[in-house]
Amino acid sequence: MQPVAPNWRTSTYTGTENCIEVADNSPTKVMVRDTKARNRGILAVQPAAWTAFVELAKQG
Repeated sequence: MQPVAPNWRTSTYTGTENCIEVADNSPTKVMVRDTKARNRGILAVQPAAWTAFVELAKQG
């Protein structure tokens, strides 16, 4: 299987001060990085963990 190039995107709900980018186009991982500090690293999590995080965040 060929590695999938990250398709980075930002949320339409984020402001300019607290913005992250998410690449969720890989079947094996979701990657998150800071928009203002892209060279400082990437957090990679399993898709199920990302889904659980997003659902919890939606609850407030």
